[in-house]
Amino acid sequence: MPPTEAQWNRALDYLRASRGLLITAGAGMGVDSGLPDFRGKEGLWKAYPALRQARLDFKRIAQPEAFDRWPTLAWGFYGHRLSTYRRTVPHEGFGILLRWAERLPHGAFVFTSNVDGQFQRAGFDPDRILECHGSLHWMQCHAHCQPRIWSADGFEPDVDSQTCRLRSPLPVCPECGTLARPNVLMFNDLDWEMERMVAQRDRLNTWLESVGGDRLAVIELGAGQAIPSVRHFSLRTGHPILRINARDSAISPRWGVGLEGTALQTLRWLDARI
Repeated sequence: MPPTEAQWNRALDYLRASRGLLITAGAGMGVDSGLPDFRGKEGLWKAYPALRQARLDFKRIAQPEAFDRWPTLAWGFYGHRLSTYRRTVPHEGFGILLRWAERLPHGAFVFTSNVDGQFQRAGFDPDRILECHGSLHWMQCHAHCQPRIWSADGFEPDVDSQTCRLRSPLPVCPECGTLARPNVLMFNDLDWEMERMVAQRDRLNTWLESVGGDRLAVIELGAGQAIPSVRHFSLRTGHPILRINARDSAISPRWGVGLEGTALQTLRWLDARI
């Protein structure tokens, strides 16, 4: 249902009264940049037809076991995504948020479940971003030989688009020479190296402490309910939430206001009136 005038006005009131922005973002934030939506099997299989043929859904390909059973397929899936993220230009909505943050005393901090690195690419300060599920732009040892990660910058995946299999050499750990994996939190994942995320979390907590009792607006963008990490975090902050979502925008008036729509179209509307 399209937002009512009262909902729009309440959202504008939140933004005008805020002295800092806490941006919380899920997969829906990247859709306007052309990134695929893996909601349900059909979303994944539309982007990767070879996984449909293999009858592999997101939970089966996005878990460490996939790198044991089908390493070239697992790295074909993640390698293709990495290449896509590297060439994707963040949509205008990222710039709108940056402009808003520049006018505020506390600026902005980003909390995202996305592993695509789009906020950094859009110009947000890397020291003010928490990627709660890690990042595809970093790797770790699949055998977990030691707790370290390294940049994926030197990895140039060549993926067969028909089979979704990696044609180039599999990436390996520089320490032990065994298979590498992305430094992202997968399903059934006991070996995710999380020190980078923990350092990000510490910086977020320091920022929140510096804000103190000052008024923040939580802008939640494209965060779904299937994996509700972002939604749960938004609620835990205790600050008013402006929930922007194309499908699941409902929120109790006690916690904030929901606006149905894509991130880009909604941010454009608000930007013209703030």
